[in-house]
Amino acid sequence: MNRPAGARSTVAVLAVGTGAFGLLQSLIVPVLTEVQDRFDTDQSTVTWVLTAYLLSAAVATPLIGRIGDAVGKQRMLVVTLTLLAIGSAMAAVAPSIEWMIVARVVQGLGGGVLPLSFGIVRDEVSPERSGTAVGLLASLVSAAFGIGIVLAGPIVDGLGYPWLFWLPAIATALAAVGAVLFVPRSPVTASGRISVLPALLLSGWLVALLLAVSEGNDRGWTSATILGLLAAAAVFLVGWIASERRAAVPLIDLDLMRERGVWTANVVAFVAGFGTFASLGFLPQLLQTPTSSGYGFGETISQSGWVLLPSSASAFVMGFVAPRLVRRLTARRVISIGAAANALAFGGIALFHDELWHISSLMVLQGIGIGCIVSSMAGVVLASVPSHQTGVASGMNANIRLIGGSIGTAMMGGVITARTGAGGFPLEAGYRDGFLVLSVAAIVAVGLALLIPRVPGRHHGSGTVRTEVMTSAVGA
Repeated sequence: MNRPAGARSTVAVLAVGTGAFGLLQSLIVPVLTEVQDRFDTDQSTVTWVLTAYLLSAAVATPLIGRIGDAVGKQRMLVVTLTLLAIGSAMAAVAPSIEWMIVARVVQGLGGGVLPLSFGIVRDEVSPERSGTAVGLLASLVSAAFGIGIVLAGPIVDGLGYPWLFWLPAIATALAAVGAVLFVPRSPVTASGRISVLPALLLSGWLVALLLAVSEGNDRGWTSATILGLLAAAAVFLVGWIASERRAAVPLIDLDLMRERGVWTANVVAFVAGFGTFASLGFLPQLLQTPTSSGYGFGETISQSGWVLLPSSASAFVMGFVAPRLVRRLTARRVISIGAAANALAFGGIALFHDELWHISSLMVLQGIGIGCIVSSMAGVVLASVPSHQTGVASGMNANIRLIGGSIGTAMMGGVITARTGAGGFPLEAGYRDGFLVLSVAAIVAVGLALLIPRVPGRHHGSGTVRTEVMTSAVGA
């Protein structure tokens, strides 16, 4: 066990790394229009700057976590922080949109910093302090996500666009050096061969499906290309399920999905990620669309960031409020309320977006909704599985939310860019239809949330369980 001073140094290094990761999740959100103009591409293509990152993180996060258990978490932490630094540097010097998308894939590979950091805390920090340390890291990621949305504009205006990526590159590079110097070597806690095949098949069916969803409107849903992609996605999906069942250490434990509390929470997590990332990915583009389009606001990057900030702020606050509501109302009711709030928020944006305060107010509602969902789902999942599977179950829930986000952004891009008007901008109806789809999905989530079983009378007061709850809450 670390001495207190050593533990503080370890947590400080982890805080820098996870904070930079949180910034990388959101810094890109308000500048997608800038990226589109910079590389002279279309809105459908620039969506992949966000989608590729989510997809990469969804596949890499559990795989890197498994490798960390086998070869040492500290060693893999250095690798993931280095990947974040390299991906950020690649994005800063990207000469083309294709290069930029590859850079975002590399950044997504660094998503393993989260499970590795939480595992290191459990290994190196005393049990009575580990819950507080993980709570600090989880809160830091959420706070950094909100801060990144606001900082993007001032960074671009004051330092220039490349510094959106140079700053995180410097921070993560320093954190990688700090991990070598101050984070102790982790004990190897797992042995045996790690199968890469499930990761390849998971990425295969997701990429094929996302390409089909994003290109279906342009190429025609009955075209040979789209039908071929859908068929490939189905084949890869079947192969992935088979490989996961055979794997000694699966990426996503499909057997756990048989538990009612697990599969209902995971489906709701999928829909929550579907709506959250899709809405945050496209609202800045709506806000920054010129007024000449007939519906846009012509906002700057900084201004659009301030409009979106209430969503992250209210979600962060609900992370502390929701657990108290669960004790009074049950998790099922709180999650249902959260999903209903999202449905109202997305439906409201679809139909009422004539004034900035309309959108900002509705994003407060959206943040409250996602905060209720994410903070409450953790307890449902943990109460539904044996104690030795809490880490796997909570990680799976967070991962499925990322998968939902990658599919949601691809879907939203396909709907919004299906029709264009004067100046090459999407028609206002595209945004309306896209947010109506998100609203309908949230309504479905309300029904699914009502299927969540009543959580048994289990107290989450111990440091270990509290740590797992905070871990699964990251990435809201």
